[in-house]
Order: sequence, then C-alpha cells, then structure tokens
Amino acid sequence: MTSSSTTTLAITLVLSYAVVYVVKSLLKRDPPRSRSVALVVLGDIGRSPRMMYHAQSFAKHEFETYIIGYAGVKLPTSLLSLPRIGILHIGTFPTFLSKLPFILVGPLKVIYQVLALIYTLTSKLQHTPEYIMVQNPPSIPTLAVVWAVSKWKGSKVIIDWHNLGYSILALKLGPKHPLVRIAEWFERKFGRKAYAHLFVTSAMKNLLEREFQLQGKREVLHDRPPENFHRASAFESHQLFIDLRDDFSPLFSFFPKTEYPASTPFTRLERASSMYGTPQAIPDQETPAYRPDRPAVLVSSTSWTADEDFSILLDSLSLYEKKAQHKAASTPENKLPKILMVITGKGPERDAYMKQFGQRQKVEKWEYVRCKSMWLSSENYSILLGSADLGISLHTSSSGVDLPMKVVDMFGCGLPVCALDFPCLDELVKDGVNGLVFRNAEQLSAQLESVLSGFPNSKLLEHLASSLHQESAKTPPAHYPPTHVEEDPSNIWTWTSWEVNWERVVLPLIATHAVLREDQL
Repeated sequence: MTSSSTTTLAITLVLSYAVVYVVKSLLKRDPPRSRSVALVVLGDIGRSPRMMYHAQSFAKHEFETYIIGYAGVKLPTSLLSLPRIGILHIGTFPTFLSKLPFILVGPLKVIYQVLALIYTLTSKLQHTPEYIMVQNPPSIPTLAVVWAVSKWKGSKVIIDWHNLGYSILALKLGPKHPLVRIAEWFERKFGRKAYAHLFVTSAMKNLLEREFQLQGKREVLHDRPPENFHRASAFESHQLFIDLRDDFSPLFSFFPKTEYPASTPFTRLERASSMYGTPQAIPDQETPAYRPDRPAVLVSSTSWTADEDFSILLDSLSLYEKKAQHKAASTPENKLPKILMVITGKGPERDAYMKQFGQRQKVEKWEYVRCKSMWLSSENYSILLGSADLGISLHTSSSGVDLPMKVVDMFGCGLPVCALDFPCLDELVKDGVNGLVFRNAEQLSAQLESVLSGFPNSKLLEHLASSLHQESAKTPPAHYPPTHVEEDPSNIWTWTSWEVNWERVVLPLIATHAVLREDQL
C-alpha cells in the first residue's frame, strides 16, 4: 500500500469520527417507539442472510422492523411477504464523484456513508427504534454511527458479531500495519459497550470478553437456516433441474441420456406403484424419482475471495479423477460415480479459478468430473442444496472464531459436508457425525472416495446425512467408523431451526416487549 493511500485511510478514520460528533449535536430527539427495531447492514442486504433471518424473527414477534442497507441481490419472498417489514436503502456514492483522484474519493466516500446512515436512522424511520441491531463487520464507520445515534436518541444497541473487521483488514495489510491497529482500536472503542452482544461462536464470545472487556448482555447465537431450508423432494429437484436446463446444456455429453421434461440428468418420471407394488397403468400417475445412474452432485458456496483456497478443491478433484478411472472396472459397491461440482456465488477470484478448472480438465482429459459455476436465486439455491449429495466448505476464518454460514445452510437442507479444518470448526462440524474434516487436497480426495464409493448406495453418506434428519437430537448418532472420534460428554451434537434457536437466545433479551407463545410462558 502506498504512503498516499495509507494517509488517505488514516484521514478517513479521523474525519468519520469527527463527523459523527458534529452531526450528533444537530439531531432532534424523540423517545424510542416500543416494539420496534432497525437492523443495520453496511452492505448488500440480500447477501446478509443472518440479518434477514433476524428481521423475519422480529417481525413474526410483532416488532415494527426495518432493514437498513444497500440495494443489490433480490430479497427472498419469504422476507418481503411478511407484515411489519420495511426496507430502507442507503444511497450509493454519486458516480460523478468517483472520477476524482483516490486521495479525495476515499475520505469523501466514507463521509458520505456516515451522513447517509445517520440520515436514514434519524429521518427516514417513522419513529426512533427501541433497538438498533448492527452487523459487525464492517466496523468502520458503522459502529461509531450507531453508537452516536443510540446515545442521542435513546435506542438500545445490539451488536451481532459475525467476525472481526480488523482481522479481515490484516489479511491484506498484515497484522502489524498501523491501519490494522487503528481499526482494532476503533472496533474495541465502539464495540465494547452495548445493550447486548450476540456471537456466532462460543470461541468468539470468549475472545471478545477477554480482549475487549465487553459490557452488556452476552449470548452465543449459532447460525441456523430459516424454516424454508429443507431436504428437497424428488418433485422439487426434478422441477429445479428442468429450470436449469440451459445452464447444464454445455454438459449434456457428460450426463446420462436426458429427454426433457420426462427426464433430467439427475431425475426422471417413473410410473407410480400401486399399494401392491406393481406399476400403475394410468399415464398421469408418473412421478419424479432420482436416477440410479445420475452423477453425484457436490456443492460449494463461496464469495470467491482470497480467504478460500480453491486450489485445494482443484487438486482433490484431479486426484479423484485418477482414482475413478482406475476403479472403472470395479464392482458396483467399489466403483466411483461421475461428479458434477457446482460452485455458487460471485466474487473477484471466480474467473481466474474457473479458468484453472477448465485447463486442468482439458490437459488431464477428465472423464468423471465437471465443474460448473452458477448464481442462483435464494429459492433455487435452497432447493439445490436440498437436492445435492455432499457439500464442500473451503472457508477459513480471518479471526479464527467465526463459522461458515454456507455449512449452516447445507445442514438445514440435510446435506452433510467435507469441511476444511480451522479453529472452532468443531462447534458446527462434528467429524464423523455430520461431516468429515480435511486439512489438504489429499485428505479431501480420500474422503470423496470413501463417501461416494458405491454411489448412490453409500453407507457412509447415508450415515452422515442421518444426523441431520434428527432435529434437536439429544444424543449424537454412533460415529462412523466407531473409533473415528473420541466420545466427549460435553460435545453433544444437536440441531434446531433458526426460529427455535432465536427464541431460546434472543427472545429473553427483549422479553419485556416480545410476544411469547403459550409454551414459552
């Protein structure tokens, strides 16, 4: 980073801090409205699933609920259809100002963000909210703005700690860079005091209690997907794969013979059986079923950023290809299936990595593996996860104390995972119970071979998926293999929906004004 850009960022921090105090003195004060909340996301609302889930939960408990953030990805119908939900978009930085030199654009952009956020919180809302919930990161300038508005307007702040902003900055600049230290001070200063703090992991709670000396109520709220995430039926999968026909058309030579709409590469219409097990003779009784000759569908969800190393996945698929070719003449229980590796999401590293996948496939003449990058609507994304056979997580944590939301979504759809190991992953992925944990490409390749041998009749895959079909299980299923994980009485695998988890953790924090169900009284 050049000295001029460093100076610009430093000036930006100082200016944003000063603007907060100046504007605060100009605000009009009115008392907060009971049973109201504003959720602040300094980013694309549609790419902030946890905050959207919070909004749905607040609205279902009859809170006047506003989500404040940038427009972008289309919001799910399940959110927009709820009463008492309001979406307030923060104005984007004027395009004509972006043409100015960076040394001017940097400070102006942050000052614009500060003023736009203050204006939205104080003027666009019909009433001062009783609670302001803020997503962190980003920390700058969000935490300072919310802190200042809450001090003046009397709202109670709830900070939802997803990760640490300064640790993400350290990935680019290094942990000892002056701006990283300033960012850490900023996050500590404006994140220390709040009415309540929520954390995505116990490890994050312990770290921040120790390092930031947090004040306020503190609770761990593990991520869970909403109720619409579920294992897809054969009918849902069949319709999805028909809808994705154009996306899959370049891969038709790789797939088994397909005749839309009677069949897709993964499903086909079959004559329904009678109660005596014999085929029905009525044509309109054909129903979708999964094809036994289908490729295995693997899914990895990503933002295509530098904190996910897709070279691990590329190398593991290359090793799998060699093993599949070697076992081509094996017995059905040992034979390896074809793999369709679907990678969803958008991001800066996407084109470069997909080019590498294409080159490797061509040079090594892959016969058993294909990779496809896709961007799906939220509804189709959940159905894809519910239709897939195995999830892959390459998430690594900048702070070491957050967990990948993608794995949570997969679990909600009954999809077991192979996940790259990092500290605190075991709060979510139980090795040998609901997934497998790997550290390099060789381990991932070996796991794919173990899980997919004999597909679609894989005992290991069935075992891993079975733990996700037992919602709120009091004890974990037996480990596979039995000696794979040591039994730990404190390490009990449980799984609940987002709503159950939210009502257990967040509802007591706002219980004075929340609507309690009969079974919660």
